Amino acid sequence: MTVSRRLLSQLLLGLLLLLPSLAMAEDFPAKPIKLIVPFPAGGPNDIIARVIGQRMSEICGQPVVIDNRGGQGGVLGTDAAAKAAPDGYTIAISSAGALAISPSMEKVAYDTLADLTPVTLVATVPEMLVVATNVPAQNMSELVALAKAQAGKLNFASSGPGSLPHLAGELFKLTAKMDIVHVPYRGAAPAVNDLLGQQVQMTFLDLPVLLPQIKAGALKPIAVGSPDRAPTAPEVPTTAEAGFPDLRIENWYGMVAPKGTPKEIVDKLHRLATQAMTDAAVKEKLAAQGATLIGDSPEHFRTFIADETAKWAKVIKDAGVETAK
Repeated sequence: MTVSRRLLSQLLLGLLLLLPSLAMAEDFPAKPIKLIVPFPAGGPNDIIARVIGQRMSEICGQPVVIDNRGGQGGVLGTDAAAKAAPDGYTIAISSAGALAISPSMEKVAYDTLADLTPVTLVATVPEMLVVATNVPAQNMSELVALAKAQAGKLNFASSGPGSLPHLAGELFKLTAKMDIVHVPYRGAAPAVNDLLGQQVQMTFLDLPVLLPQIKAGALKPIAVGSPDRAPTAPEVPTTAEAGFPDLRIENWYGMVAPKGTPKEIVDKLHRLATQAMTDAAVKEKLAAQGATLIGDSPEHFRTFIADETAKWAKVIKDAGVETAK
């Protein structure tokens, strides 16, 4: 066989192998899509996924079925998505913790960028720094001065070791060059309860979790970690406005598919998700949760995950956070 015939044969073989995936993409979705939420029902991740999934279902004419698989801070559900068939019919909306932090904190069964295909960054939710009402500080400068005057005596609560609120507190310590003590809890609710009971002095948590207590005057807001003030709490300055531009802390939620999912199907999932995010009702519902919808490209989301992973890995190293790796 001549070189030209061999090349033609290889080209034809490649086209034959490509045809099934092209046909599958043309018909996609032809059946229900399973959308894994790696947390229990009722939390921010679940609410965001349900609102987006419902609109996606209306657009594509197929059910988008929510599958809550909580455990290990989002790791178990994210791993289930990584191990699913790469046909686009099992996807996930996962969080910063499971996609960018946990792989640096503990042994997980997946490599985020090797075993998952980024589809789009769905939403960001600002982390809010609040203090108990008995803490004699009204703003960031007063809080930092108090912490430095009482080195090692003030505590900050988190929703668990290695969680975003934990690393937010560690970044706060590094940025402000002060000594505050980490007190981990099993979730945000018990952390907030002890903050209300003045057993701990401060915490960073998702804004929607704290907003009811802030509005009730039961917690004092200090700053929000987003680049702009939160529409649901416009009176609270950003960390940059408070003099700490490097203390940018937002939780985020992104859609991923298993590795090997054909690009044509990833593109269709991307179009479905981003179209859902442009819906006025979707925007309104999620704005009430403190979420800012994003809808970037798969390529940009991949870069974003890599940057976030590097950022938090550096915080873990610089702060000397104990890991289970």
